[in-house]
Formats: sequence, structure tokens, C-alpha cells
Amino acid sequence: MPDDLLVHVVDDDLAVRQSLAFLLASDGIPVRLHDSAVAFLEAVARPSGCIVTDVRMPGLDGVELLRRLKARGEAVPVIVMTGHADVPLAVAAMREGAADFIEKPF
Repeated sequence: MPDDLLVHVVDDDLAVRQSLAFLLASDGIPVRLHDSAVAFLEAVARPSGCIVTDVRMPGLDGVELLRRLKARGEAVPVIVMTGHADVPLAVAAMREGAADFIEKPF
């Protein structure tokens, strides 16, 4: 399967990571799971495919992950998800380059 189909799931909630992995893998989409934005940045030097990240995580949040990817010149699409959606948060994520902003549960 080409690297552009790879989905990186970044979320501190194990159940969310496992659920998304199951859904994507059942459609034949390769998935890599990361329990934090820091773990993702340490594990993946040049991301391919796309990233689905929670916005509220301990340490580095999803908006800061977007900022760091942008600072590194990464053009990978990022979908931000949250169980605590509000308009300012969605606007901040989109300004930092998020491809979309979705609410949990979905």
C-alpha cells in the first residue's frame, strides 16, 4: 500500500486509538498509532499520508503539533478532533493549517 494512504492517529486515549485503527484497518488503510504528539514527532521524521490528532493532550496539544509541523515545512494533511469543541479552538486549528476539525464521538 502506498505511503500516501497511511494514517497516523495521535491521541492520548487508548480506546480512541484502537477504535480508529480498527475502522481504518477494516477498510485496508494502514495505520500507525501514537499516544502523544511528542511520541509522534519523535517517531516520525518525515510524515506521509495524513494525521488524525486529538487537540487536547497532555504535554503538546494538537494545535501546537500543527505549528511544529508547519515550522518544519511539512505539508501533510492534519485532521483535528476533539470532545471539547468550541469556535475559537476550531479557528485556531484551521489557522495553523488543519484540513478539518471534527467532534468526538463521531
